[in-house]
Amino acid sequence: MNLPPRPVPPALVVIDMQNAFRDAASQWCVPRYQEIVPAISALAEHLNAPPIFTRFVPDPREPGAWRGYYDRWNEMRQHPDASGWDITLDVPGNSPIVSKPTFSKWGPELEALIPMGQDLILTGVATDCCVLSTALGAIDAGRHVTVVADACAAVSDTAQEQTLALLELLSPLVTVVTSRELIAVPA
Repeated sequence: MNLPPRPVPPALVVIDMQNAFRDAASQWCVPRYQEIVPAISALAEHLNAPPIFTRFVPDPREPGAWRGYYDRWNEMRQHPDASGWDITLDVPGNSPIVSKPTFSKWGPELEALIPMGQDLILTGVATDCCVLSTALGAIDAGRHVTVVADACAAVSDTAQEQTLALLELLSPLVTVVTSRELIAVPA
């Protein structure tokens, strides 16, 4: 007897939840960072699968235009092993970590972890930078992406609203939802 294939649960990708984006003194501080942590934790628990974590780490060579970028954000010229790049959430031992020196975390590493046909649920920071870039890379590769609005944070409320509106224009390739629409998240 042939049973129908079981649907593949989506992959939860937690983007760049690192000290450099949490710490108030950082040039890259995301003000609502701590507010999204409960929603990310609830999603991870609900999906009952190890989330995939990503880390932004600078390339010390600063190739091409990156040199000018780090001239602007000079305090972020930290060694890739500096504590600013540490993940602030508890990472389960079976959770993969993808480290990249680019805004988009989509690439061969994530592609190998998330096979074609498996949807991505994106959370983390910053909505207007690394989350957006990762979403665009994944949909260009033919993947369906769900962005969880209250499990992402941008550099400002205006940037958050504008980025989510832009992502909604890409429907049905991207779906923007709240964690409450996916699961029951306590207030």
